[in-house]
Amino acid sequence: MAYSILITGASGFVGSHLVEAALAAGMEVWAGMRTSSSRQWLQDERINFITLSLNDSEELRNQLSSFKSEHGGVGWDYVVHAAGATKAADEAEFMHANSEATGNLVEYLCAFDMVPRRFVLMSSLSASSMGGAAPDTTYGRSKLAAEQRVKAAAERMDSVILRPTGVYGPRERDYFLMAKSIKRRIDFAVGFKPQYITFIYVKDLCAATMAALHSERKAGSEVPVYPLSDGAAYTSRDFSLLLQKEMGVRRVLHITAPLWLLKAVCCVGQWWGGITHKMTALNKDKYNILKRRDWRCDISQAVAELGYRPAYTLERGVAETVAWYKKQKWI
Repeated sequence: MAYSILITGASGFVGSHLVEAALAAGMEVWAGMRTSSSRQWLQDERINFITLSLNDSEELRNQLSSFKSEHGGVGWDYVVHAAGATKAADEAEFMHANSEATGNLVEYLCAFDMVPRRFVLMSSLSASSMGGAAPDTTYGRSKLAAEQRVKAAAERMDSVILRPTGVYGPRERDYFLMAKSIKRRIDFAVGFKPQYITFIYVKDLCAATMAALHSERKAGSEVPVYPLSDGAAYTSRDFSLLLQKEMGVRRVLHITAPLWLLKAVCCVGQWWGGITHKMTALNKDKYNILKRRDWRCDISQAVAELGYRPAYTLERGVAETVAWYKKQKWI
């Protein structure tokens, strides 16, 4: 009998790819999502759906209780928690969507005796500290708080935490904005000090996640945290040049904006978002992300303990992504 798996945030970019990876592994897949979420990338008839109101404690309690009573008094063999917010109006909203929602899910899985064989939290490299200090973004702090919720339940639930760096690939829209800009023959970068950035192709992230479901753990050991990238470091120009190559765009105007100008624009964006109550692409949190000069990470632990081997270089990943953009007529 196939193992069952719950994937939260299944309608999202990473979540939808995780669903495909789990189906390819022969698992019985349950896509956890909100009632308002799109099923655009979840058309496979083998997918089972469950509505989960992760941010509403009482509603989530009822949903999990109902699922258990309707399915023989059991939950899922594995749970991958990929739901969360990458954009929010303020820190309270980030904490509600990332930390509190994670805490609700963990608490009720334990309370209803629905503890899976392995719980995998999809965190972020943004949760890592800067020189021993706390994360320098509200998003990063909310993801770190989510990690702490998982670690607090370590005696009750076997868990693994993944910290991917910038994830790109088909369906992702933030990096797609760069492709759209390149299409218009304009490439923006910020800051004159050299910046080291890292990437992971979404299929490599899915492979690492599937490996994390079955990796061996010593009883009583601390919840492991695995930074993930493709193992290399790049500049923003490296990414844009690959986009140019794959899109066949020549004579691109490369513009580098000083950090002070970026900060000013982001402050205005934050102010405008507060007035309109709409999230803006450029805000104070985004400034802290873009100003950071070093996003390198050590993947040796994931290589040694998960058997993680990145299959995609940035060149290969960008080529496959741009081919998908073209096929879907995004560009």
